[in-house]
Amino acid sequence: MAFNSPKSTSSAKTPIPATGKTRRCDIAIIGGGIVGKACALGLAQQGFDVVQIAPDIDQQTPKPSGDHWAERIYAISPGTRSLLQSLQVWDAIDHHRLQVVRDMRIYGDRGERSDGLHLSAFEAGVPELAWIGESDLLEHILEQACRFQSKLECIVGSLENLFVEPDGALLRFDGAQSLGEIKASLVIAADGANSSLRSMLEIQTDHKSYEQRAVVANFVCTNAHLETAYQWFLPGGDILAMLPLPGKQVSMVWSTSPENAARLLTLEANQWQSEFAALQDGAIVHALGTLSPHSKPGSFPLRKIRAQRVIGPELMPKVILIGDAAHVIHPLAGQGLNLGLRDVAALLRILRERESFRAITDPVLLRRYERGRQGDTGAILWVTDRLKQLFTSTSPLQQKIRNWGMGLVNRSHLMKRHLIKEALGEVQ
Repeated sequence: MAFNSPKSTSSAKTPIPATGKTRRCDIAIIGGGIVGKACALGLAQQGFDVVQIAPDIDQQTPKPSGDHWAERIYAISPGTRSLLQSLQVWDAIDHHRLQVVRDMRIYGDRGERSDGLHLSAFEAGVPELAWIGESDLLEHILEQACRFQSKLECIVGSLENLFVEPDGALLRFDGAQSLGEIKASLVIAADGANSSLRSMLEIQTDHKSYEQRAVVANFVCTNAHLETAYQWFLPGGDILAMLPLPGKQVSMVWSTSPENAARLLTLEANQWQSEFAALQDGAIVHALGTLSPHSKPGSFPLRKIRAQRVIGPELMPKVILIGDAAHVIHPLAGQGLNLGLRDVAALLRILRERESFRAITDPVLLRRYERGRQGDTGAILWVTDRLKQLFTSTSPLQQKIRNWGMGLVNRSHLMKRHLIKEALGEVQ
């Protein structure tokens, strides 16, 4: 069963001829991001012969240092922390560049305190709700760990086509490269939202554009953030989050219309303060004080993507989708990276606990993974999408319901503890 990449003009119906240069491995991982690196490291630590392939896998991420924080910031859930601990990299991270989050304050679009929702680690009986850290911080430490893993080989390459056979999958790479072929028992697609592997397998996706862009930038603030993550739902459908960074710094994620995003990207440094002062009767400035840009702003489109299947092909599955190749989520819940790493944690657990008589490509194992992940990711995607719709609606009735609902939840310790438990992100 042969599959061709979208750039290929032919449709292979017969086995790909052998080139005489075929290397073999247990597992091949396509994609070099954080999720792919974590998966490669975990599988190699379990004793599998792993090959990870990506076009830029040889480009090492420098260790972040100094007082400049990168614009790509992630919220790290306790579930992700547990995975990184199991991979033996959590303690190696420079914790001076991680900011613990112990409180979250979320405000409705009326700007009234009675509409707010306060989530507290202390109230929930947990040490912390999350950590905020740079993408480069995680990339760097995972790269270092992978370099010293003898069962893992990292190769620069771009996948051209895939041929699925009963005993595994044959991978062929761009003709300009000299990789030849790789025969893997199992293939992991960690190649992002525009996954070429997903396209080759003709796995359909449910795709939805939110017709918004997220504008991201870091700011220095004059008030202490008090280890608190803030989120304001603004009139008109915008969502503004301020995530705490070490020291008096915050990372802004502003979900807004493409037109307003383009305008925000042109603001001069001295214009941002008046921009924030005009929102929610000055609530942002009241909480954080004077905000001075500490990075150049950037933006990216917001969308929801969910693969209809996360294993393939249907009749003889040899490929597993993880991370953005399987799902893309709105950033309002801060769960994008965490959700991808929950895929990794689930896959590692299933392979580690598999029955001794089952091969790693046993359809029972693969479907066990698919069932578990579809339930978990489906629930998170559904809730996040409904929250996005609810808080961007201009209907007066829905505005009243959502603000009343936030106040109701805020008065219920039981509901808040349940929300925090779900957000912690532990994989069962």
